[in-house]
Amino acid sequence: MNNESKSQIRMKIGSHHWDIRIQGSSPKSGAQILNLLPLESEIRTWGEEIYFSIPLSMPEENAKNIVALGDVAYWPEGQCFCVFFGKTPLTSTLDEIKPASPVNIFGKIQGDLESLKTVKPNSKVLLERIK
Repeated sequence: MNNESKSQIRMKIGSHHWDIRIQGSSPKSGAQILNLLPLESEIRTWGEEIYFSIPLSMPEENAKNIVALGDVAYWPEGQCFCVFFGKTPLTSTLDEIKPASPVNIFGKIQGDLESLKTVKPNSKVLLERIK
């Protein structure tokens, strides 16, 4: 349990970074992603969601159609790492943030979600394991 209270992934974009705590309904997805680190990719945005391709092909694991503010997930359909920090084009309220299709929620972003709104498409992202 103590491990769940610690941030285990650091996401760096430009001069900013955010820590991600592994938690959620898809622990196998989180473990698989930890095993890939470190990795770099290029940011894409969809509303107030950033996502980027990662070299992982995994099926749905307790996948959800609705996520919460700050959820971090793996998107099986797109083979992407996703961070939800506000409304997507399918979202009507922040109580029901809707991904494009079901996602495996494996983490929660720590810190300032507002600063994610400054992230530009095509920015480089680095994911590192926190020791």
